[in-house]
Amino acid sequence: MTGSWDPTATGVLRLPSGRLVRGRGLRRPLPPGPAPTYAVHLLGKRPPEVPWEAHWLRWPDFRLPADRAEARQALGEAWSRAATERVEVACGGGRGRTGTALACIAVLDGVPADRAVEFVRRHYDPKAVETPWQRRYVRRFTP
Repeated sequence: MTGSWDPTATGVLRLPSGRLVRGRGLRRPLPPGPAPTYAVHLLGKRPPEVPWEAHWLRWPDFRLPADRAEARQALGEAWSRAATERVEVACGGGRGRTGTALACIAVLDGVPADRAVEFVRRHYDPKAVETPWQRRYVRRFTP
């Protein structure tokens, strides 16, 4: 096992299975503590290189992923790797796209799709998942 996050650390979401995933905004400094071992970056343009393994998912601000099949694969890999690794999901601000992705990961973990946004808002950030189309994307996301 590569390690996991401190469940009390800022931005760490505990899924019903016990897996931990950290969400954050890339415009903010890297939080103290261990670095991720794997990250999914949700940005409209290619992010800068990081010293850990990362997947760039083209996802413009306030929008939806450019390639939904790639999004499903990337979020599925993030969920799978969170069983044994420190996985981070991040966009510019850490709320809209990150919250949407975390809600989809929660669906993969067994949270009903119609309750996943509420789950992420309760356990990650009350303002997560910012647009009606992001909420609809989560409701339609299937495991």
